[in-house]
Amino acid sequence: MELTKKNTNSWSRIGSRATFGTVLYSIAEEHEDLIMLCPDTSTSAGLDRFRKKYPEKYLEVGIAEQNLMGIAAGLASEGFDVFTSTFSPFQTLRCCEQIKVNLGYMKHKVCFVGLASGVVLGKLGYTHCSIEDMAIMRAIPNITVVSPADCGEVAKAVSAALEHNESVYIRLTGGAPSPKIYEEDYDFTIGKAVTLKEGDDITLMATGSMVQVALDAANSLSEQGLSCSVLNIHTIKPIDKEAIERSCANSKLIVSIEEHNVIGGLGSAIAEVKSTLRNAPPQLFFGFQDTYDNSGDYGEVLKRAGLTAEQISEKVTSWWQSEA
Repeated sequence: MELTKKNTNSWSRIGSRATFGTVLYSIAEEHEDLIMLCPDTSTSAGLDRFRKKYPEKYLEVGIAEQNLMGIAAGLASEGFDVFTSTFSPFQTLRCCEQIKVNLGYMKHKVCFVGLASGVVLGKLGYTHCSIEDMAIMRAIPNITVVSPADCGEVAKAVSAALEHNESVYIRLTGGAPSPKIYEEDYDFTIGKAVTLKEGDDITLMATGSMVQVALDAANSLSEQGLSCSVLNIHTIKPIDKEAIERSCANSKLIVSIEEHNVIGGLGSAIAEVKSTLRNAPPQLFFGFQDTYDNSGDYGEVLKRAGLTAEQISEKVTSWWQSEA
């Protein structure tokens, strides 16, 4: 799907969840075998227009997420291009066994979308937050994990997932309105990171909502004389090993930033690649430090986790002054 200033502006206003529904609506007519399964979240996923225009492509299964994935796998086995969508903790952890057996082990292809991942629903507490999903999904064979940086990349990811050769988990983060990373079209390929900023000293590697935070932190660090690259690692699995290797060869410090537990997510995936290299630079891990916090407003929860651009730039500067 091609990005334009008009559609990226529109998507940015409505956020990633509604963007998903809007994009699926726009491509449905082109894909005869596309079918959307939903467990009573059509409004939350921006799918009401889709549901009304394409009733033959929409199946409401009710609040029964494990059943959702079983039905999805069955339809996939009959040749349908299947999407499912519900809130991230219910789409992943509640359905973990069904995803493992039916999608991972049996290799039935389903594109499953986790709404409101990370801590955007922080006011509802950690039952509705999702800081474990990337770790668990990337541990299951035959599952691709994608975390779009903005709403334009949500559109790219949906189209790419439809053509991909295995099941794809699309992790949607952030609220509405959503910061816009891309205003013009660009090459989106599953498994290939995108360089957003070039620099010589430090590489900030981020995914999902934290890509904008990384760009802001890089701008702050540049004011202090530190030259930073910023890498949008939209695909957590398969991770872009070549991009990480290049960054390690050209940088004195790697910084990973994610709206996820620091265990098992982006930072861990980067570290796994770095462990195979000689003389890889040190790495700072920004994310949730393996703990559940109190409930609270989205921005407040991120701040308590040290995930603001100001907090990140301060810690990176402190490290640089003491270690570099």
